[in-house]
Amino acid sequence: MIYNILVLDAGQRSALAVTRSLGKLENIRVTTADYTSQALAGCSRFSQQYLVSPNPINDPKDYLSWIENLTSETEFALVLPVTEVTSQLLLMNSAQLPKMRLAFTSYENVMQIADKGNLVNLAMQLGISVPKSEWFKNSGDLNPNNIRYPAVIKPCLSKIYTENGWIATTVKIIQNEADLTRVLNSEGYLKTSPFMIQEFIPGHGAGIFCLFRDGKPEVFFAHQRLREKPPQGGISVLSESATPRPVLQEAAEKLLSGANWHGVAMVEFRIGEDGTSYLMEVNTRFWGSLQLSIDAGVDFPALLVSNELNLGLVAPSTYKVGQRLRWLLGDLDSLYIYLKSNYGKKQKLVRFLQFFIPDFFNTRHEVNRISDLKPAIFEAKHYLQQFLR
Repeated sequence: MIYNILVLDAGQRSALAVTRSLGKLENIRVTTADYTSQALAGCSRFSQQYLVSPNPINDPKDYLSWIENLTSETEFALVLPVTEVTSQLLLMNSAQLPKMRLAFTSYENVMQIADKGNLVNLAMQLGISVPKSEWFKNSGDLNPNNIRYPAVIKPCLSKIYTENGWIATTVKIIQNEADLTRVLNSEGYLKTSPFMIQEFIPGHGAGIFCLFRDGKPEVFFAHQRLREKPPQGGISVLSESATPRPVLQEAAEKLLSGANWHGVAMVEFRIGEDGTSYLMEVNTRFWGSLQLSIDAGVDFPALLVSNELNLGLVAPSTYKVGQRLRWLLGDLDSLYIYLKSNYGKKQKLVRFLQFFIPDFFNTRHEVNRISDLKPAIFEAKHYLQQFLR
C-alpha cells in the first residue's frame, strides 16, 4: 500500500528534513507545497510533486479553500504542516476539512501549550519553574510603576489570527520605563492582545526535543548551539547533539504528560547563572534543527508517521552524541556579522578559521547533500540574488 503524505511550508529547512526523511521510507509518496513558485523542499528528489498554494499568512481563507479542495480530490494519509501559522490555521478549522488528517493533538490541547500564558499557568500547577510573571489583557491594564527592570514583554501568542491574516509578535527585553513606552507604542497588538511581563533571566537557552503518543513519551533528544545568527544569539547555524539533562527531560516529560500531549514538541528552557532551569516556551511542531536529530539517529518525522499509520518503527534507546549539523549559508551570514561587529582582531581571526576549518568527521550540512543536490543549488541561487540586490 502506498501512503501519500502532504508536507506543507516547503520553503522551511525543517520541511526539507521531513521530506528527505519520509521520502526514504518504503511505501511513502511525498508531495510538498508552499505559496512560492518553487521551494526548498519542493526541489528535493524525495518530493514526488510540488504544489503552489495561496499564502496562509495573508490569505488564510483562500488557503483553507485550497486545502479543502486538494484533500477532497486527492487522498492523503497525513498532512504535515511545519510552521505555527499553518498548523494552527488547519487545527482551528479542522471541522471544515473532514478529509484532512493531521498528526497533532486537538486544537484546544495545542493552545494549552502554544499560548504562553496558558503554558505558564500549567507549569505552575505542575510545579515546574518559570520566570516570575504578570498577566495583562492588554496594555491598558498595565501600571508602569509596578515593573522591576530589566524585564521581558512576552505576548501570549507568537502569531495572532485576524480576518485579514496573521500578525507576528515579538518578545522584547526592556531595561527601563523609556524602553517600555517605546515597545508599547511600536507594537500595536499589545493594545488589544494579552501578554505577560516576566523577570529577565540572565543565562543561556537549552531545549529538549520530544515525541509523545497519547500522553506517553517515546523518545527525547537534546542539542547545544555552537554558532548562531546573529552571533550574539538567534537561529542555530552550527549545532551538536548532546545528552539530555535529566532535570530538563523530567520537566519536559511532566509538562507534556500533564497536557496529554500527542505528537512532536520542542520544550525550551532558560538556564540561569546559578544553574536553575526555567521553562520558557514550547514549539508545538517540527523545529529548526530537526535534521540534526535525524543524522544522530532519532528520525522524528519517520517515527511520527509510523505512529500515525502503524508502520511499526521503534524509537531508538540511544543516539550519537557529538554529531554536528551546519547550515552553511546561515553560518556564512553569521561570520559576516561577526567580522563587522566590535570583536577584537584575535577573536575575529579565530572565528574566521573556525568557519573554514570545520570538523569534517562529525559535521554534516543541513541543506547541502551530495545525494540530494537540488535544494542546495536552489538555496544558493536565491542567496546570490538577495546579495546582489
